[in-house]
Amino acid sequence: MQALSGVPLSVREPPQACAVCDGDMNVQKTIRRTVRTLTHGSFQAQETIYVCASRCQKQNHLVTARSSSLAQLLVPHCTVGYDVLVYVGCQRFLHYRQREEMRTDLEKRYGIVLSTGEISALGCRFLVYLKALHKKRAPALRAALEADGGWPLHIDATGEDGRGTLVTAWAGWRNWVLSAWKAPTERAEFILPGIERVAADFGAPCAIVRDLGRAMTEAAAQYVQSSKKPIPVLACHQHFLSDIGKDLLEEGHHQLRDGFRQIRLLPRLRAFVRQQGSHLGESIGMGREALDHWLAAKGRTPALPKGVEGIVAVRSMAQWLLDYHADGRGLGFPFDLAWLDLSARCLHLLAALRTFLRTPPAPPADAQVRKALETLERMLRPIEKDQPPFLLLLQALSKRADLFHRLRAVLRLEEKNPTAKKLDQIRAALQGLKASLRRKRPEPGRAKDTREAIDLILKHLDRHGPYLWGHARLVARTNNGLESLFHTIKHGERRRSGRKILTQDFEILPPAAALATNLHHADYVSLVCGSLDRLPEAFAALDAPHRSRSIAVGAKQSSTTVETASLSTIDKLFVRRQIFEDYILDAAKCA
Repeated sequence: MQALSGVPLSVREPPQACAVCDGDMNVQKTIRRTVRTLTHGSFQAQETIYVCASRCQKQNHLVTARSSSLAQLLVPHCTVGYDVLVYVGCQRFLHYRQREEMRTDLEKRYGIVLSTGEISALGCRFLVYLKALHKKRAPALRAALEADGGWPLHIDATGEDGRGTLVTAWAGWRNWVLSAWKAPTERAEFILPGIERVAADFGAPCAIVRDLGRAMTEAAAQYVQSSKKPIPVLACHQHFLSDIGKDLLEEGHHQLRDGFRQIRLLPRLRAFVRQQGSHLGESIGMGREALDHWLAAKGRTPALPKGVEGIVAVRSMAQWLLDYHADGRGLGFPFDLAWLDLSARCLHLLAALRTFLRTPPAPPADAQVRKALETLERMLRPIEKDQPPFLLLLQALSKRADLFHRLRAVLRLEEKNPTAKKLDQIRAALQGLKASLRRKRPEPGRAKDTREAIDLILKHLDRHGPYLWGHARLVARTNNGLESLFHTIKHGERRRSGRKILTQDFEILPPAAALATNLHHADYVSLVCGSLDRLPEAFAALDAPHRSRSIAVGAKQSSTTVETASLSTIDKLFVRRQIFEDYILDAAKCA
């Protein structure tokens, strides 16, 4: 059986004595309702409710008694069980499944029918219970952290388009999210109270790893100053390198991007590829195979095949240009310089095209192949003619990129957990690079751009140098673990919503969603509820003192948008009301 639908089950437990007068309890009424649990499916529960025979009152309400076994199964004032609540919450915030997926799965596997609106409400209620359980079990979590010898605090924030900023405090050794809260903007006044709350619940951290932003820097410094014991504040090496890269390369990289947009190279290349593919039609597959055999036979000869193979070859050259992102490692700017990679491919292909066009003893005999080569060469010609000034931009950006790559090589971020000895070697190498840059810094009046680039790197090293060392035996030297958590949440939200831009999603996403990721860690689950199978039981225990009211009823989600200068969704809807605009215009007429 998938469910007990239509089968009435009578729930009538012998009543205990009145909690006030210790007297008898009489039957008040019998109610029938449809309830739904994963264990039993959907069924009709006929429950008997008892009332004190002496009509005793407690908090201005008659003393009543209901079935304790049924109460432990069902969320108060709700027809679903705690196990359904946990199922929906885990599917939503751990596996990022869509509402229709959950709805179909519940009906197919358990015979439970829920509306999409009910599923959304249960998801929000799940986070309220999880946050309360996390707070209740904080002493046990704190004891585990203290048994480790303390815990390092990694703190960072994420959002989308400057909205829905989610600040997260993360225990580095255990990989637990200890707290998460929304901030209208990244300012110290919104971050410091959160650090203080985390320290009050879980003890002072043994170290703090932060990014290089002013808000995080000020908040960490203010907390350490107020602390009774010294706490090292360390800078994330990944953020340090990223900040230098952005300051060093962003302007030139954007100028290069604008140059490509000005000559419309990418749209023209895509149109060229479509046109050649249309001409080839169904023969493109055979042409690709023939070209593959020709390449294997001819090796590196500076010539092109004729006919279909030649057209496929030219089309593939254009596609090779469009695949310029393959030169990166998927790390994003400034670690991947996509437009610089495209420029390098363009220059290489331009030289190759001219070789193909003049290859002795004669240029390609096939007129279509020659025409395609000339068209592709003509598209790339503006880069060589320096209109817009590509070559000057490439020269300056390449020099700056070389400086950045030198710094990146010295920091050796690919070594995830370097020993103290390796960190000392990295520190010595960075000092050596710093001294080398000072020696090679051009004199005023010469190589102005190179001098400014070196000055920028030296400025960052002088400002953040004291916070770059001391990670050994304490904490990871990057916030990559926390950044990976943010990536997982965003990837999951995109999968769930189908939207690439998550501005609205992050604005309405409760901060407790970050706490849900702790359920992936067995040590956390063991301390909080024993196992995921016992999570419904732990939620039921939260409601035990007040069965007449769920802890989720009336739970307030703190609003953080009222103090922000950005135009939030709520503000946008208000200022766009016609009555508000009319109010301003009417006042303007009276001036």
